Amino acid sequence: MAATEATHAAGEAYDVIVLGAGPTGENLADRAHAAGLSAVIVESELVGGECSYWACMPSKALLRPVTARSEGRRVPGLKDAVDVPLDAPAVLAHRDAITSYWKDDGQVRWLDSAGIDLVRGQGRLAGPRRVVVNGGRVLTARHAVAVCTGSRAVLPPIPGLAEARPWTSREATSAKSVPGRLVVVGGGVVGVEMATAWRALGASVTLLVRGDGLLPRMEPFAGHLVAESLAEAGVFLRTGVEVREVRREAPGGPVTVLLDSGDEIVADELLIATGRAPRTEDIGLDTVGLPHGSWLDVDDSLRVKGVTGGWLYGVGDVNHRALLTHQGKYQARIAGAAIAARARGVPILESDPWGAHAATADLRAVPQVVFSDPEAAAVGLSAAEAEKAGYRTRVVDQDLSAVAGASLYADNYRGRARMVVDLDREVLLGVTFVGFGVGELLHAATVAVAGEVPIERLWHAVPSYPTISEAWLRLLEAYRG
Repeated sequence: MAATEATHAAGEAYDVIVLGAGPTGENLADRAHAAGLSAVIVESELVGGECSYWACMPSKALLRPVTARSEGRRVPGLKDAVDVPLDAPAVLAHRDAITSYWKDDGQVRWLDSAGIDLVRGQGRLAGPRRVVVNGGRVLTARHAVAVCTGSRAVLPPIPGLAEARPWTSREATSAKSVPGRLVVVGGGVVGVEMATAWRALGASVTLLVRGDGLLPRMEPFAGHLVAESLAEAGVFLRTGVEVREVRREAPGGPVTVLLDSGDEIVADELLIATGRAPRTEDIGLDTVGLPHGSWLDVDDSLRVKGVTGGWLYGVGDVNHRALLTHQGKYQARIAGAAIAARARGVPILESDPWGAHAATADLRAVPQVVFSDPEAAAVGLSAAEAEKAGYRTRVVDQDLSAVAGASLYADNYRGRARMVVDLDREVLLGVTFVGFGVGELLHAATVAVAGEVPIERLWHAVPSYPTISEAWLRLLEAYRG
C-alpha cells in the first residue's frame, strides 16, 4: 500500500499506529515494520517533523557559515580572505534548500519505500487501540499506538506577549530576512544558537536571561566561554532580568520590551526561547484516562503507565525524558523492538538496563551539542548533578589550548574539557567540551560514558597526534597524577 494512498475503509486495522511523522515516529514505524509488523503514521503537518523544517536542520544551516567563518579567521593565510560579512541571502537560500523548501515529498517517498502507510490529518485517540483521523476515518491497532507528536514552544504569561506575535523557534529558523534589531529571551540552547546566528547575519541582538548565566544545564564554564564569545561578536547580554511587559502597536511594527528593572528595549522582532510543552493537547488522552495535554509518564520500554492493557507508548519529546532528536530516535528504536517482542509473546527483560528493550541512555548518557561559537558539547552528568545524585566523584579539567592539535586547528584557540569520574567504580559519569569543533569529539565521550569503560582501559585508547582528541590523554594523565 503506497504511503500517499492508504486505503480508506471503515475500521482499518494495523499492528502499530504512530501519531506523528517526525524522526521519532518515522524510526519507530520503520523498526516495527522491519520486525514484520504493519504500520501506519498519522501526521497533521509535514512528514519529517519539527527537526527537519523548524529546528535541527534549518538552525544548523544558519549556524554552519558562522562557525566556518569564525574558525577561518583564526587560520594563518586564510583570515584576511574570510574576514568579510556573511552573504545573508545566500545563507538563507541554503537554509531553504536544506529544509526542501518546506515540502515533504522526499520524506513521503522514503515512507513509501519503507512500506509504511501515511494518513494525513489530525489523529485523536478514541478509546483503547483506536484512532480517529479528522473526526471521521477510523484506524485500529492490533498491538500498539505510539504517541510521537513531539513538543512545541511555550509563551510565558507576560502581559502583551501573545498579542505582540513574537517569534518562537519556528519563526527564528524560518525567517525570510534578517531583522535589524532582535531581542532574544532565554539563555538555553535555542536562545544561544539563534543569538549567534542572527548576530552573524547582521542583526543587532540583545540576549535577555533570567538566571545568572547561559546554558544552565551544562557545566558553568560552558556558559561562561560562550557568553564571552557572544559579547565579542557584539551581542548585548543581560543576565538576572525578567520581562515585565511587551507592547507592539501595529502588526509588523516595532516591539517594545519592558524589563523588571524599568528599562525598555525596542526591537524589530522578539524571540521567546524559554521552554517547551508536549503536543498532546488535542490527541484524545482523556478517552483513555490520561490528563488532557500532559507529558506522558512512561517506563523504560516507553510504554505509558496507567493505561490498561499496555498498548499505548509515548516516545520522544512527549515523555519529557530527553528533548533531543537523537534521543527520540533512540527511544523509537527501543520502543519498536519492545512492541515487536510483545507482539510475538517474547518476554521483555526489564531487569536488563542496557538491554534491547530499555531506554537507559535517557537517564545516564544523553549527549548534546550546542552549535554556538565556540561549540559546547556534553554527555552524562555534570559535576553538580553527580554530587546531587550521591556519587563520590573527582573532577578533572583540561585547557584545550594546551593540546598540540588545538594550536594547529586555530590561532588563539580557547576551550576547556572536563571529565567527572565515579571514584568507586573508576568510570566516567560525564564529559564536557567547549571549543572549536568539539562536537565531533563528543561521540567518543558518549561511548565511554554509556559503555562504562574503566579508566584503566581508556589508557589504551590512544588518541591520534596531533588532534584535539589528545585532550583525552591529558585528562587521564591529570587523573592519575
